[in-house]
Amino acid sequence: MKTKEMVFAALFAAFIAVLGMIPPIPLGFIPVPVTAQTLGVMLAGCFLGRKTATISLILFVVLVALGLPLLSGGRGGLSVLVGPTAGYLLSWPLAAFCIGYATEKVWPSLATWKVITINFFCGVILINLIGAPVMALITHTSVWAGLVGALAFLPGDCIKAVIAAIIAVQVRAISPIEERAHSF
Repeated sequence: MKTKEMVFAALFAAFIAVLGMIPPIPLGFIPVPVTAQTLGVMLAGCFLGRKTATISLILFVVLVALGLPLLSGGRGGLSVLVGPTAGYLLSWPLAAFCIGYATEKVWPSLATWKVITINFFCGVILINLIGAPVMALITHTSVWAGLVGALAFLPGDCIKAVIAAIIAVQVRAISPIEERAHSF
């Protein structure tokens, strides 16, 4: 891994931590709040590519597990990894990998609508399909109830998917994916 990629991984972990400073929006019917941090997950995937984005999100999860209050609302520590938000948090490295992988595949013909589609399926849907059932298991509710409750996240997550795609396409020239594409 090049130094530049390590710096990008660290910067995106820090960026996601900064997004955690935006206060969460609690929902009364589900124990998981709406946060801005999934924007950072999607942006990491479609800007950094699969390898660097995954490393960035693994770094973030490790820092949270070590107790740093990087999650929205100032949460951190091992308790987060066994609480209702555990599935969502642990899905982030996988989502970043999938978004990065799919983005790298379409990079030569990159278009905003393609990245939005990738962010929606590999980000929004994947994170909720992992997070909601884990939340349901931890809170002793039905998986179906968890999935129905997670529908509340869809409007905001779709907006975040569009924002991440627009930003990634606009800064394409400085993306590590672009650099790798020209080095072959």
